[in-house]
Order: sequence, then structure tokens, then C-alpha cells
Amino acid sequence: MFARRLSVVTARALSRKYASTPFDATGAAVDALRDELASTCDGVLEQGKKLNWVFLGAPGVGKGTYASRMAKQMGVPHISMGDLVRAEIKGETALGKEMKAIAARGELVPDALVLDILDKRVKRGEAEGERGFLLDGFPRTVPQAETLSTMVEVTQVLNLTLREDILVEKCCGRRECGECGKSFNIADIRSEKAGEQTIIMPPLNPPQECFAKLTQRPDDTEEVVRARLEVYKKSTIPVENYYRGKGLLSDFPIMGGIPETTPVLLKHIIDILKASTR
Repeated sequence: MFARRLSVVTARALSRKYASTPFDATGAAVDALRDELASTCDGVLEQGKKLNWVFLGAPGVGKGTYASRMAKQMGVPHISMGDLVRAEIKGETALGKEMKAIAARGELVPDALVLDILDKRVKRGEAEGERGFLLDGFPRTVPQAETLSTMVEVTQVLNLTLREDILVEKCCGRRECGECGKSFNIADIRSEKAGEQTIIMPPLNPPQECFAKLTQRPDDTEEVVRARLEVYKKSTIPVENYYRGKGLLSDFPIMGGIPETTPVLLKHIIDILKASTR
């Protein structure tokens, strides 16, 4: 099947959907960028190129947040490995049962099983005429990246970056409503350091009815967050270098909250796509 074209009408509908939340960018200028991204993606596909993107970044940087939004605008599915694994386990498939048993023993799920799930998802998308994909937070090791390259062509990798001290503060501010399940962040970040660009991230506060029901993940403490970042550096920074060496990786520094970052990120992706068609 041929990849489907994402019309400007559809892009505008998606813009309205995301602009309806208090935590997203709004206005004519950002809507125009969303429309431009949709039409630019159409142009890439018309040249016979693929939209197979990977988003990398440290824990808490916002990969899932931005990947889901950009995937909608690009007209491709947002694929999260965590979601795929959880779906297999919940669906009690053969792979799901095997992974559940492994996890129950306290062992890590082997790469072969994870990659098998991803391979099936990508092939299903190709058969259904999907325009590509936006893979969130995977691969995490160079061997995974090398195996992924044998399964499908990765056309671009975007590495979201944020200063470590800001990452820690952001992760420690994460909260979830114990009743409705929605996520928020109470960290009010304003970093002004000499010689560095100011980083401002206003809190994503809950509505009044959720305040008394907020919960915090037990692993969202400074000690645990810093430990996770060290694990990330050892395993995933080599992945960044792997894709950088192939000329596929672009760094994108997060300098603000979602409303401030979204238009800059849209423009960044548009520029990458336009450069790929020259």
C-alpha cells in the first residue's frame, strides 16, 4: 500500500486537539508551523523517502511528550517500546507470557524478544500503509541499534538534551493524580547562569480538585534519578555516537516548557526534512 498523505485540514485538526490543553503552544504562528510540518512530510514521501525517526534523550527530558506530539503532526505512529511490551504482557501473547515470567524472576528481558516485538510492529505498519514511525527512547544500546538497522532503515535521529541539574529537578517534580491518573509537574524552574542561556520551565500544576490526591513515584528522588542518569550515560551515549557517526543524529536542546519548546522543535524538524530533500 502507498503511504497516506496528511492533508493540511488534518494537520489543523490535530493542532486544535493539542492546543486544547493548557500545557501546549497555541496561536496562528505555531499552527502555521504544524501545517508546514505536515506538508513538508508529504513532500519527503513524494520523493520516495521514508519518515522513520528515532527520539533519544535522558530519562525525564520529555521524549514521550514531544514524540507523541510530533508524530501526530508528521502523520506517523508514535511507537514506545514500553507500551509495546506492556501490551504484549496484558494481551497474554506467547511473547508476553515469556517476558512476564522473565520479569517475575527479576531478570532483564533479552534484546531478541524486545526486537522481535518491534519488528512485528514495524512490519504490520508497513503492510497497513503507515507513512513511517517515530520510535521513542529506543534503541538504548549499540547492539540494539545495529540490529535495528538490519530490520528497517532509520532515516533520522533526534537527541533531546537538557542540563543534568535541570533534569534532576524536573524528575523530582513529577506528580500523578491518584484518582484521574493524569500527570503533572510542580517544579518551577528558572535557571540563570552566567555565560549560559536562561532556562525557564513553569510548573504544570494540576487543577484544584487533584491537588490533595497527588502522588509521587518512589523512584523520583534525587539519588535514584542521578543513578538512572549514570546508567543512561554508560549505555545510551554510545548510541548517540553511533548515529552521529552515520550522519543521522541532530541534537535539540530543551530550553523551556512545552509551549516555548514546541514551535522551536517544529521548525527544527522542518529544517531537517527540507535539507533531506535537496
